[in-house]
Amino acid sequence: MSTTTLHYIYDPLCGWCYGAAPLVKAAREVLHVIAHGGGMMTGARRQPVTAQLSDFVKPHDARIAQLSGQPFGEGYRDGLLRDTAAVFDSEPPTAAMLAAEEIAGRGLDMLAQLQIAHYVEGRRIADRAVLIEVAASLGLDAESFAVALDRQSGEAVQAHIQQTRAFMAKVGAQGFPSFVLETGGVFTNLEVASHLGRPQDFLAWLRNQIHSATAPAAGKAFGCDADGCAL
Repeated sequence: MSTTTLHYIYDPLCGWCYGAAPLVKAAREVLHVIAHGGGMMTGARRQPVTAQLSDFVKPHDARIAQLSGQPFGEGYRDGLLRDTAAVFDSEPPTAAMLAAEEIAGRGLDMLAQLQIAHYVEGRRIADRAVLIEVAASLGLDAESFAVALDRQSGEAVQAHIQQTRAFMAKVGAQGFPSFVLETGGVFTNLEVASHLGRPQDFLAWLRNQIHSATAPAAGKAFGCDADGCAL
């Protein structure tokens, strides 16, 4: 495992982050990956599910599926995107990430499972009960997770999001997902759009970057900006 660190700036409701999930999984094979939740859909940016929202995200989802190979399930397309009682809120699932990291060091595993719950199964990942069920499906103790989730909610997760926004400003990250390589205190934004759908190529490329003096600077070729996906 390299001493180089990969900072992964994400949002649990960012479709392009779901598209990049196989790249994150590959990166974890060779690097220590630190996740930073950016709160794309929090506060005033929370989105109730409406026909307008559904119509907006569907072509984006189709593009993500085409480029990444990631599946979007019927439970999401025909269930969640028609569930007008649901609200897309990034704060609870981000708190769940923090809770899973706190009790078991499994924040990234939690994110991967939450993305499946949302984009494949069509579950409401802003609901506390769903978050606890997802944690239990990972083998985490439900009671311990619930206590940690309450501890990481509210001010704690909001502080984490503010820290992420400050980090994004520091390193020049423009949105979600962003991948930032840290080596010897030097931060380099990585351009990973060309690797979507090719995690093994990304893994080989990362190994090369670990041993090279410099890495390619990022271009904003895909993803959501820091305030949302133009919603």
